[in-house]
Amino acid sequence: MKPILLEPTDVLFFRDGRPMSGSLAGHGAAWPLPHVISHAFHAALHRADLSGVHAHRRGRSGSYEDTRDRKFGSLTTVGPFPVCTHGEAHTWFFPRPLDAVTDSPILHPVASSKDASSLPAPLKYTVGSAVPPNKAELCRWWSEGAWNTYLGTGQRDALAARPFFKSDADFAATEHNCGIGLSAETGTVEEGKFYSASYLRLKNDWKLGVAATAPDKDYRDTQGDSDLVSALIHGHGGHILVGGQQRVCSAMRDDSVAQRLPLPLGKSDDFHTANNRHLVKWVLLTPAIFPKINDHPGGWLPSWIKQANGEVMLLDGPGENAARRRGLPPGKPIAATLVAAVTGKSLPVTGWALPNGTDREQGGAKSTHLAVPAGSIYYFECADAASAATLANALNWHGTTAGTAIKNRRSTLMGEKGFGLGVCGTWNFHACSGGL
Repeated sequence: MKPILLEPTDVLFFRDGRPMSGSLAGHGAAWPLPHVISHAFHAALHRADLSGVHAHRRGRSGSYEDTRDRKFGSLTTVGPFPVCTHGEAHTWFFPRPLDAVTDSPILHPVASSKDASSLPAPLKYTVGSAVPPNKAELCRWWSEGAWNTYLGTGQRDALAARPFFKSDADFAATEHNCGIGLSAETGTVEEGKFYSASYLRLKNDWKLGVAATAPDKDYRDTQGDSDLVSALIHGHGGHILVGGQQRVCSAMRDDSVAQRLPLPLGKSDDFHTANNRHLVKWVLLTPAIFPKINDHPGGWLPSWIKQANGEVMLLDGPGENAARRRGLPPGKPIAATLVAAVTGKSLPVTGWALPNGTDREQGGAKSTHLAVPAGSIYYFECADAASAATLANALNWHGTTAGTAIKNRRSTLMGEKGFGLGVCGTWNFHACSGGL
């Protein structure tokens, strides 16, 4: 997976599902969600008309159709994130963790009886602040170096610079424009219809940072590379249409980062302990979607955590079917339990599908999902040090070692589009918890 910088040639338009009529601006200047960038790369690959690309069949394992008319199913993306390109070393920024103001946490779980609260199952502890409340405006974005300092991994990171904290106004401005409504049938002005819209304009030395790859088993370029994203950037103009109104962005490799992806590193050992339990927290770098599945409610609660008791359902090895295919013993459940959480306001994730002329895909509005926002935190208690390390390696985006590959995407839906990336740290109980 390669880091890529997108530089818009003009303003960008990223609207949500809210109306854009009369005085309503539609929130078109919001920072784009991961699936927007994924769709942009997917559409760009189709427009590039690459030859010799592998075609996939529709359906699922055991019930595939004969026709091969699906392409670029191997595309995976991450981002976008704000990137400051001033100077030789580029600085990537990520959403602030919700338990911190600077690079130290101020929110901590409070060891108290659940009977004294209205916490939903399976949470055990409330979360309390260690500082008095105030009205100071918080910086929404942290640099990679600030994140590594917060997680306690900065000493192992040669790329970690001194901490930086930025707000939206530091790298982007919002512009407002009015327009006229057009008839979808005739393409002409629709009488009495107008709209107002807000647009996102990045400031100088700021770009959209993404990472993308699309390995194809049938494709090879002149250098023998099988990655379609490389072919897209180097051999087909290096331009990608992003967001609403098809705004043009130039795409270029970020060669300032070569050894690994410029994402924060999570801890994998040296976790705090209390009551003979090892304390691990998982912080989302990107939003995650957990839908309702049978009796599991989803929503803020990850699909891989039991609602009844908070037990983690992730395994320390391959699942039963994967183990059978590989001839390996199946993995065992990780001895860890969810005990507390801090989540932000849910984000609506939706879209619009264009018709392709078949009965199967007539187009129209896509299903709307509610995503847990980036910066949300889940607190776990683990039975021992080995279980804590195994849980961290299963939740960190980089797994056991950091490189150029995304090992773990813990969103139940749209993980390939960049949802569900997170990093692990450690936590302590609140000071009022009796010195635990």
